[in-house]
Amino acid sequence: MMISQQALPVEPADPRLWLEEVDSPRALDWVREHNARTVAQFEGTPTFSKLEAGILAALDDPARIAQVQRMGGLYYNFWRDAAHPRGLWRRIKPADYGKPDAVWETVLDLDALAASEKENWVYKGAHCAPDGSGRCLLMLSRGGADAVVVREFDLRTRAFVADGFRLPEAKTEVSWVGHDEIFVGTDFGPGSLTDSGYPRVIKRWKRGTPLSAAVTVLEGQATDVSVSAWVERFSGGHYEVLHRATSFYTSRTWLKEGGETWAVELPEDAMLRFFERQMLVQLRSDWAIEGQPRHLAGSLLAIDIDAFRAGQRNFQTLFVPTATSAIEGMVSTRHHLIVNLLDKVAGRLLEYSFRDGQWASHAVPAPALGSLQLADLAGTQADRADDYLLQTVDFITPAALYLVQAGRDERQLLARQPALFDATGLHVQQQEAVSKDGTRVPYFIVMREGLAADAGHPTLLYGYGGFEVSLTPWYSVSAGKGWLERGGVYVVANIRGGGEFGPRWHEAALKEKRQNAYDDFIAVAEDLIARGITRPQKLGIMGGSNGGLLMGVMLTQRPDLFGAVVCQVPLLDMQRYNKLLAGASWMAEYGNPDLPEEWAYIRRYSPYQNLKPGQVYPETLFTTSTRDDRVHPGHARKMMAKMEADGASKVWYYENLEGGHAGAADNRQLAHTSALAYTFLWQTLSR
Repeated sequence: MMISQQALPVEPADPRLWLEEVDSPRALDWVREHNARTVAQFEGTPTFSKLEAGILAALDDPARIAQVQRMGGLYYNFWRDAAHPRGLWRRIKPADYGKPDAVWETVLDLDALAASEKENWVYKGAHCAPDGSGRCLLMLSRGGADAVVVREFDLRTRAFVADGFRLPEAKTEVSWVGHDEIFVGTDFGPGSLTDSGYPRVIKRWKRGTPLSAAVTVLEGQATDVSVSAWVERFSGGHYEVLHRATSFYTSRTWLKEGGETWAVELPEDAMLRFFERQMLVQLRSDWAIEGQPRHLAGSLLAIDIDAFRAGQRNFQTLFVPTATSAIEGMVSTRHHLIVNLLDKVAGRLLEYSFRDGQWASHAVPAPALGSLQLADLAGTQADRADDYLLQTVDFITPAALYLVQAGRDERQLLARQPALFDATGLHVQQQEAVSKDGTRVPYFIVMREGLAADAGHPTLLYGYGGFEVSLTPWYSVSAGKGWLERGGVYVVANIRGGGEFGPRWHEAALKEKRQNAYDDFIAVAEDLIARGITRPQKLGIMGGSNGGLLMGVMLTQRPDLFGAVVCQVPLLDMQRYNKLLAGASWMAEYGNPDLPEEWAYIRRYSPYQNLKPGQVYPETLFTTSTRDDRVHPGHARKMMAKMEADGASKVWYYENLEGGHAGAADNRQLAHTSALAYTFLWQTLSR
């Protein structure tokens, strides 16, 4: 049966607000009590330890692919394994990469650093100076949070710079201007952050001066998401880019060159990038320019920067989407632009070159099925050449990493990941379900060949459906060992709200149209049942973050349709989401619950407000992280507490005390939480 979506009376006060106090002793006692109950229930099963060990061994496998960037003629990689759970930043000569006996040189040992400084450091990346000097702005997180400490590091001496740039913990934005100058946005004090908790002010900071002497170059509004600044370099010059994200999908940009600053007047929801002195504009909505055919949402346009500044609008159209295709991403080399397309959720590559004022393109040969992932091999501008990295992968085929020479279609296999789970007899197919409004919704099924249509198969359905994020095929160690090896069916739904078919697919589930995403997911579940693959008692669902919200909606709208729910790092209290951590930044996606007209449609699906006392819900596991400073752990805590108070049984909760929004700070934590989830699912659905 369908649970009524009629608006219910708003509670006058929330008696569980104390669970939003992340580190309060009372809240943490509640967390430890619930963690202990969940761990006791599932770690005691006969298969838990074996599964956890198997996932961890696969995550730590020394033969897996080492992702690299080239800097100063060397390949750099960040690596975690059993001996180095926090990780090594290391490097190797390109000629030695991939050799069985290759010896990597350690640049920074995060485990040793954490031990010596008595901090639970998690590596969050590095911005390295474009001049090839070897200076990098290293970002370190406590426990995996988004907030980081920034410290300047010297790759040549493999040491932190004693008098270098240094910033305390905050959600900081940094980039290099030159060797002795950086752009920085951080917590400068009261009023310097947006309502979302990100930088509102960007300053220019010179080496050897106090941060208080840094000069403001851009200020946004408190209601913005964030501001940022960086330098775009091209042959013979550069320009500074000042960027103000006015919402999650809109922005304003200024360019500064030769002492002059000018506004780039484009549709506010367009995405902008640069290739030499060409502006590349990717449209999120249709754009009508006088005297030209209407440019469609999802198109990629190009124009000379100087011509645009002079008032010309003679864009060249590089790509126009079809009903089934969309841009998934792009990288640039010194002379080429490579665009990764999705066509029916399968990867395709187009390579563009710019000569004599004109763009030309051709298709790059690529595998017919699965995902294509592009990466820029050059770690800095000084290392840029005409090569890039291409990785191919699907649900049952381990990743292969290639070095591709743009302009020549030459591809060299750099590394191939070993099989990390047994995929014998598995095959992948793509099907479609018909949603409530008639929209056809694609989904992938991974299952054993010859599976009987007897509705008896434990099936796990995964979804996300938001923020224009596409769910393309991936190779999951946890799903492989925890589900597929056991004989389970694995399904991924490409519901609206994602980016699988470009901006139109995303826009179809924005704000008041959010229910479309939920109807799509329900349609896929019902299609699986209609095909005889499974039945509600054997159908489990999983999702995290926005996908955790999806899980909460499924739990409250269609409890009859599912036998088990895994709800990870979720949004659930949509009345307060914009007041918690980074929540205000997502109002362009969900709407503003403080406005009565918008709360009216949010209220219809908000899981926390739509729980019903006495309703029988499927068995549920909530997981989150104390150190998640993006989606507040209070969402999962309060939902769990409310379900308990309403008398729901067989509801479980686990909160990792580290991990950030990823839910885990290292491979061991990831293996543990994954084993908990899949043990719960198998135990519940295989009865």
